[in-house]
Amino acid sequence: MYRIRIWAPALGFFLAISFTLCVLGGLLLPGLPILHEGLALFLPGFTWISPASFLLGLVESFAFGVYVAVLFVGLHNFFARRAQVAHT
Repeated sequence: MYRIRIWAPALGFFLAISFTLCVLGGLLLPGLPILHEGLALFLPGFTWISPASFLLGLVESFAFGVYVAVLFVGLHNFFARRAQVAHT
């Protein structure tokens, strides 16, 4: 069984760190053939780039990570319990 207290912050910080690295990459290496502005498609209200927009994207990234963790852990534990009951 997975524990939400471990997975939620882990996935939240994973996505927040990934978002930060993506923004830093876009600022430090603007010539890369990666459209960092595409983040606006996945993060409502995010625009490239201002301090307020960065903070909003950071919070949304963390929240989406927590959301994924809640869904994933809940589904995993549900099906894991069903599999245990079926094998006994």
